[in-house]
Amino acid sequence: MSSATPAPDLVSSGGGPAAAGDTPVALITGASRGIGRAIASDLAAAGFSVVVNYASSSEAADDVVATIEAAGGRAWSHRADVGDEAQVEGLFKAVLEREGRLDVLVNNAGITRDGLMLRMKTSDWQSVIDLNLTGVFLCTRAASKVMLKARRGRIVNITSVVALMGNAGQANYSAAKAGLLGLTRSNAAEFASRGVTVNAVAPGFIASDMTEKLDKEAILKAIPLGRMGDPAEVAGAVRFLAADPAAAYITGQVLQVDGGMVMR
Repeated sequence: MSSATPAPDLVSSGGGPAAAGDTPVALITGASRGIGRAIASDLAAAGFSVVVNYASSSEAADDVVATIEAAGGRAWSHRADVGDEAQVEGLFKAVLEREGRLDVLVNNAGITRDGLMLRMKTSDWQSVIDLNLTGVFLCTRAASKVMLKARRGRIVNITSVVALMGNAGQANYSAAKAGLLGLTRSNAAEFASRGVTVNAVAPGFIASDMTEKLDKEAILKAIPLGRMGDPAEVAGAVRFLAADPAAAYITGQVLQVDGGMVMR
């Protein structure tokens, strides 16, 4: 784990009394597995009190919390479907009641419902849009109320290289992730005057549950570095944007972690 120090603007006072004193707080959605789990562990090691959001597996979320605490970090979990407005409101209410502040939001939760366009069910389209795009809107809106008032905060959206290049059989997922690019830049423009940055990280093919069943031989041919990425490599990029003082002057940007797959 990294031992990076959170940015000075994130550890300053403000945003209400914090249960852990001056400990900055990071909320990661979809943090019970894969990339989300790696991000939660990395930010905890960087000195954040981490809120592990999950939608289904409490056992997996509890394991993330236990792993972080065993390493000397601070974390707790909260179940919420971020595509549901009422549950999002409950999530942020719980964070503020327990922590009294929110410094970083990482919008990571996502699902896939792959299928060719001609055969894609409307329900499969809508469920991906609802969680992967509308969920980010709901969480960002809730977080912005806290961060803009405190005049500090960092938001990192996890998009994908398919937002930049498209992918056959993933019209719903590609559209949702492309929508995050516009949302990231619009929010960055809106929030900048209050000291809140908004950026995105676009992973390529990362070894995870989502990529386990893919044709790895074909994928590797399209990656100049010749290998799939590791969740820890995405987590490092997120940590830079979320916690590094050097990232304080970066907003509205997309950082690709894709082994050179998409070069623009």
